[in-house]
Amino acid sequence: MHFFRSEEHLRNWAGFDKEKEGGIISLSDLVKLTSIDHFRKRLEPDYISHYFGIGESMKKLQEIGKRDPYWSP
Repeated sequence: MHFFRSEEHLRNWAGFDKEKEGGIISLSDLVKLTSIDHFRKRLEPDYISHYFGIGESMKKLQEIGKRDPYWSP
């Protein structure tokens, strides 16, 4: 995982892969994504039976505009 101070900094990085640019996500969008139950309730004993699923994650990705194939399961 790499953290960059800006999208420009990321694009100037020697390891930047233009084919994966759809995977760029802002910190504010990442906070929105990780605020769903799928992430927040990982330590609960019934997590697997109640919160383990991709539907909520995909819905949130759609809401924040991440429709690129990069985000498809």
